[in-house]
Amino acid sequence: MLLTFFIEILECNNEKGFKMIEKFEYTPILGWSLSRYETFKICKRQYFYSYYPKFDSDYSEYKIKELKALTSIPLAVGIITHDVIAALLGRLLKSESTVDRKRFLGFAEKEMEKYCKHNKFSEVYYEEIKEINKKELSSSIKKSLENLLDSDRFKWIREKAVKNKHKWVIEPPGYGEFRLNGMKTYCKVDFFFPSNEKTYIIDWKTGKEDRKKHDKQLMGYVCWASYHFKNNPEQYLAISAYLDPTYREKELQFKNYEIENFIHMVQKETEEMHSFCEDVSENIPVPKENFKKTTNEKICNYCNFREICL
Repeated sequence: MLLTFFIEILECNNEKGFKMIEKFEYTPILGWSLSRYETFKICKRQYFYSYYPKFDSDYSEYKIKELKALTSIPLAVGIITHDVIAALLGRLLKSESTVDRKRFLGFAEKEMEKYCKHNKFSEVYYEEIKEINKKELSSSIKKSLENLLDSDRFKWIREKAVKNKHKWVIEPPGYGEFRLNGMKTYCKVDFFFPSNEKTYIIDWKTGKEDRKKHDKQLMGYVCWASYHFKNNPEQYLAISAYLDPTYREKELQFKNYEIENFIHMVQKETEEMHSFCEDVSENIPVPKENFKKTTNEKICNYCNFREICL
């Protein structure tokens, strides 16, 4: 019954909000995202393996995709925590009754077990450890979840923001596609909702604070919301909500000139990535040898592709 209950919650979301989100026909041209450009900036060879595996002549596309799919302990904590929080918010759409903490954390445990069963960890694959310590993994996830449950923000969501829950958007389907000054762009929000005179965007964080990166991410979410819901970007209150080691927030409200600067930055970064395409419209890359390896060994030591990047 436990899994059935929360699976129903995961499937429960705001239909009206989803209907307002525009859908796009597929085109091969690459789209900007924070993660894509971060990979491009960090290591061009890692970028090639991540986004152009079928163009590699040395290794099979299957092998490269297998390595790309490797997860890690920090990544697992983030993914599972996000999924469980989405379920928690979905529960509020159905019922505003007090959360049964034991049952809720039991659900998180089941989600962790399922994730571990269906994913390969890079730490195990590269023999850094013999096996995943599920007890420690579970403890990290539950700590973040309990910090959220005990926070003033969750109390406010449950008691006040819930009054407008028919307008909530919780992790919308797809990859968060929209258009930024005509450019294909991807920014997928965690939680979007109006409350009184403000509209909020919350991004849950399980890792360390990276102000520059996370502020850039929030600006992308604001642009996504402004595009799909036809509102002035200045009306949004964007929040990075850090769940570990304690609950804390970073709030931002962007001015229109900051959004303009962001648009110019995305255009510049998109053009940088386009410069590594032989055919921009079809997203066909230049030969692999043009994608140089980083000289930073710290990056190499944690790269999923280190088995083939010799």
